[in-house]
Amino acid sequence: MADVHTPEQRSRNMAAIRGGDTKPEMRVRALLHALGYRFRLHRKDLPGKPDIVLPKYRTVIFVHGCFWHCHDCRYGSVVPSTRADFWAAKRAGNVARDRKKRAELESVGWRVETIWECDTRDEGRLRLVLGEKLGRLR
Repeated sequence: MADVHTPEQRSRNMAAIRGGDTKPEMRVRALLHALGYRFRLHRKDLPGKPDIVLPKYRTVIFVHGCFWHCHDCRYGSVVPSTRADFWAAKRAGNVARDRKKRAELESVGWRVETIWECDTRDEGRLRLVLGEKLGRLR
């Protein structure tokens, strides 16, 4: 199916996509805070500028969008019909960068956890995922 937007409209839409303070990230932060965890945000001195940093536990959390980071769920397996080669390269680059930043963080002693956007859509599911990932901390 062809793009329903003009190039100018598509450019404006893409420019509006934010890198931080996204809805999934805000949901994770709210739940972490409610569970009693205290954290820092987007520390620039750490590789990859993690979304959430739990310094007390030397743990970082990345909140990844399923589409942008090629998650193996129904949202991440969407293949754009226009400029497919461009998007495949763009998303593959994101995954490669994620792998590199994870390795850098782990090499300096940080635990790295990833929360996927699809896990944040339901609060019960998010509680389950966070409980599993953070249960090892205490």
